[in-house]
Amino acid sequence: MAGGTEMNLYGRQLTEQEIARGEHRQFVGGLWDELGRLQLDFLRSQGLQPGHRFVDVGCGALRGGVHFVRYLDPGRYHGLDINASLIEAGRRELELAGLADRDARLLVDDGFRISRFGQPFDRGLALSLFTHLPMDAIVRCLKEVAAALAPDGVFYATHFGAPGPAWTDPVEHSPGGVCTHYDLDPFHQSVAEYEWMAGLCGLQVQDIGDWGHPRAQRMLAFRHRRG
Repeated sequence: MAGGTEMNLYGRQLTEQEIARGEHRQFVGGLWDELGRLQLDFLRSQGLQPGHRFVDVGCGALRGGVHFVRYLDPGRYHGLDINASLIEAGRRELELAGLADRDARLLVDDGFRISRFGQPFDRGLALSLFTHLPMDAIVRCLKEVAAALAPDGVFYATHFGAPGPAWTDPVEHSPGGVCTHYDLDPFHQSVAEYEWMAGLCGLQVQDIGDWGHPRAQRMLAFRHRRG
């Protein structure tokens, strides 16, 4: 995940020994194979093409990134994360998968500055990122997305839903049993709140909803607002 606010233990830098033992796979939430493949399958179902310029915000150790790098044309995958040790773990995963020559472009950044890649993006994804961020940080991310998204681009993001705006009671999500909060990590937000945040950033949001996530994270799609 990327962001200016440190949540849980995500800011801890893994050692070289921990990375060599593969501990980064659990550090980013586990379900390494299942969630990694699910990301690519979903994006392909939404029209992702090998030639698309793709950005993975909060890419972590490339749980999904390995699959995207394999599918996309060389140089089309771009990953951004706040945690430098996870970026190094991601490079190791690419080497282990025989993908080191695919020109994946990885950056460490603490402010969602997608524009540092110097190009617009056709598709993007933030998986399990907004679930750890308060709304002010989500707005910051969406502003950066809006500035870097191609005119017909789409940015997808997962979130934990809430029954309504300012839902201050805890919400338990099934499957997975995750309990979320309005003002504590892991966070939940309603679709109405995402519509408001998207509007602040010149975006519109589509609620895709259930997409098969094993811990009940729901999917949103952001596009440039028309008219």
